[in-house]
Amino acid sequence: MLTRSDVAAAPFRPAARIAGIGVSEILQIGARAAAMRKQGHDVIVLGAGEPDFDTPDAVKEAAFRAMQRGETKYTALDGSPAMKEAVREKFRRDNGLDFLANEISIAAGAKQVIFNAFMATLDPGDEVIVPTPYWTSYADIIRIAGGLPVLVACDAANGFRLTADQLERAITPATRWLMLNSPSNPTGAAYTAADYRPLLDVLLRHKQVWLLADDIYEHIVYDDFRFVTPAALEPALRDRILTVNGVSKAYAMTGWRIGYGAGPATLIGAMAVVQSQSTSNPSSVSQAAAIEALTGPQDYLVERRDDFRLRRDLVVDGLNAIDGIDCPRPQGAFYTFASCAGMLERTTADGRRIASDRDFCAYLLDAAKVAVVPGSVFGASPFFRISYASSCAELEEALSRIAQVCSKLRR
Repeated sequence: MLTRSDVAAAPFRPAARIAGIGVSEILQIGARAAAMRKQGHDVIVLGAGEPDFDTPDAVKEAAFRAMQRGETKYTALDGSPAMKEAVREKFRRDNGLDFLANEISIAAGAKQVIFNAFMATLDPGDEVIVPTPYWTSYADIIRIAGGLPVLVACDAANGFRLTADQLERAITPATRWLMLNSPSNPTGAAYTAADYRPLLDVLLRHKQVWLLADDIYEHIVYDDFRFVTPAALEPALRDRILTVNGVSKAYAMTGWRIGYGAGPATLIGAMAVVQSQSTSNPSSVSQAAAIEALTGPQDYLVERRDDFRLRRDLVVDGLNAIDGIDCPRPQGAFYTFASCAGMLERTTADGRRIASDRDFCAYLLDAAKVAVVPGSVFGASPFFRISYASSCAELEEALSRIAQVCSKLRR
């Protein structure tokens, strides 16, 4: 009789396209913090990119009514006609852009829109320019799709924004896309119309390069900053721009998983082919909720933005009061991206040396029970990211703990 060992399979071999890609380090930090909580530690987690606000009641009620009407079946592959019309209305209202239904794609989150776009357009060796610091999934999605991320380091002195000279130098005959995220995760940096103009002029000269504009934090901007999306600035580039957005951040709908993209019909059609062989249509119920979010009252967006601004100022001021930390004031999103260069080479009470931003963040988790994300995860050191999508009380407590343990580091 054969035994189990006689028929044991060969060791598992992952596909080459994912062999060098791991689970997000942000999720790993969250998992470690959760494990510490289970052990009884009072850990404050400031790592997740998720608003602490609840999904608006009207949005939840729209989903419930859709279920009552029996709208729980398949919809059109890349979004129901009603969902696409809601997105078209949003672009007209907020951005002065007019798209046809076949120029709109609805997917299970903005991440899937990006994934579909790269799977539909990248061949091995194709390059995608990604300014850093950058959201970690960008590079991994590009690699999975067979492309090569070209990371371009953006200087903190320039607000972590890409310059036209940097873009010009990064473009090669293999360049297929440029990615821009404004406001940015992780820095909160944002591009004005004047910031975009020289970049768009470069793209006008390089006709093989397309632009993916990730606008997911569009409604979370502060002070006198005025949001603008590239497709609204340069009509001549419209057939080379994919504008990506979603309802996760501004509308506090992360779990509903609805994102959308708008671009030339040829690209949208190719993305539909990819989606047809993966998820097919996004959730019908989630689409009903997103329709209400996009077309219903928008006044609470201002209230929530103002709340985020108060939290931003609380965190920025608190961090800058700590010797060794330098935190610029972000223009949007709900993250701070602070330098911890002044903490390097200091030592803990038990003699451990803080040699990197990873060391510093590990120290904060161990000593202060505060989980933050090292900047190296986003391609920039020595920095660390705090998500201030938490209550003011929790943020104040976290800042107090960080200040206390930092004061114990020895020079």
